[in-house]
Amino acid sequence: QVYFVESGGGLVQPGGSLKLSCAVSISNFAIYDVAWYRQAPGKERELVAEIDTLDATKYEDSVKGRFIIWRENDRNTFYLVMNKLKPEDTAVYYCNKRSPGAWGPGTQVTVSP
Repeated sequence: QVYFVESGGGLVQPGGSLKLSCAVSISNFAIYDVAWYRQAPGKERELVAEIDTLDATKYEDSVKGRFIIWRENDRNTFYLVMNKLKPEDTAVYYCNKRSPGAWGPGTQVTVSP
């Protein structure tokens, strides 16, 4: 069963911005550390950004200063805003717990002129 469903992906030019949303259906969402992951063509899935139960955040070095993760526990939702996008950000983006369970479909982000 899929408990994390991604939305908001699309096609954007280099330097552009995009906002991704993750709808969470597990109970007690506020007690879990959650994260965004991505899988680029020909590469393995990697951790992009994470946020814990106290709103402390961490980012992968290549996105630090460009991406922002935050959560809204009362809406069972968390987000990723991606700024100054680069072609190498092109990937399928997934949301999940920091210790992942089953993966949802992801949302495609394509950065291209």
